[in-house]
Amino acid sequence: MITLLLAVIYLAFIGLGLPDSLLGAAWPAIYRDLDAPFSFAGVLAIIISAGTIISSLNTDRLTKALGTGRVTAFSVGLTAIALFGFSFSDSLWLLCLWAIPYGLGAGSVDAAINNYVAVNFKSQHMSWLHCMWGVGAALGPYLMGTALANGHSWTTGYQLVGALQVALTAILFASLPLWSRKKMQDDAAAGLAETQVLSLRQVLSLPGAKPLGLCFFCYCALEQTAILWGSSYLSLAQGFSTEAAATFASIFLLGITVGRALSGFLALKIHDHAMIRLGQAFIALGLLALVLPFGQAVTLGGLLLMGLGCAPIYPSIIHAIPALFGAEKSQAVTGVQMASAYLGPLTMPPLFGLLANHLTVAIFPAFMAVLLVLMVLMHERILRNKKPSGVF
Repeated sequence: MITLLLAVIYLAFIGLGLPDSLLGAAWPAIYRDLDAPFSFAGVLAIIISAGTIISSLNTDRLTKALGTGRVTAFSVGLTAIALFGFSFSDSLWLLCLWAIPYGLGAGSVDAAINNYVAVNFKSQHMSWLHCMWGVGAALGPYLMGTALANGHSWTTGYQLVGALQVALTAILFASLPLWSRKKMQDDAAAGLAETQVLSLRQVLSLPGAKPLGLCFFCYCALEQTAILWGSSYLSLAQGFSTEAAATFASIFLLGITVGRALSGFLALKIHDHAMIRLGQAFIALGLLALVLPFGQAVTLGGLLLMGLGCAPIYPSIIHAIPALFGAEKSQAVTGVQMASAYLGPLTMPPLFGLLANHLTVAIFPAFMAVLLVLMVLMHERILRNKKPSGVF
């Protein structure tokens, strides 16, 4: 039963990834179709991120009231509704309206499942879990690019992904007995301490919580800026067609997916902090490739390297939380850290959009480099303060 439950959890993370990259892939077509300002994608990103922050901060209470399985199923269903809402939107205000459930659906499932896997499964499963997110996140732009290349509107791409989310919602509701059985086994084994409900202030007062939050903030800001604006960078700064840019933007996500599949095996031998440093080095190499004047192939290679670099960072940070703060506090800490992480997408991609509007989208590599440097500094500060011995 545990193996079947793990398969369902992996499917849930594919569903979490599917809508995450759609807006960035579709935006070159959307803003022309709706005659919107180029930077308006940042406004939508703010609304979506605000929703994820709200739901992440309430995950601790929701999971205790409903259980992880029900929170996951309801959240994916809410996202499916939002995707169909996007597909029928013919104005900017409607996109803003549907962006609210779009974000609310993502935050709780992300925090709930991340903590569930961190507490109940080994490190490699966290990497493979986020590999599944990469599968979904890479599939989204591919479906959108295919729809556009075959003469369909961006709305068709949203409908395709919405239909997949509906099917996944049905699977999740059918799997609820599996989650109940796993909970009873955990309770009977008495393997975990009773979890605590902590306030935001209590979580932030824990040693290491603030630099960890800033590190997570920078990582997610970098990742989501690449997802939201990568297609536009390829189209407007590197000379790719709109259709090709929508498709090739998934190379970044392909790098994340492949990297996380490999990270699952590396995690058997390499500790979390080493995985994070390795990822940061690959991101730096990818950014260097973006600025080298060697043509479009090298540019795509840079995106791939960036994706490979991003691969181990997110799951390694999440997996370290129970070891850093204790299993009894991990759900509360994870929820707050996820909210902190979503502050990155809330602020940095919109900021990049404004800068690109007034300067040029070609500043993309430099903008990403600033986020990378700050992330490295925060991670090194955690290592100095915690003095880890193979934990983080």
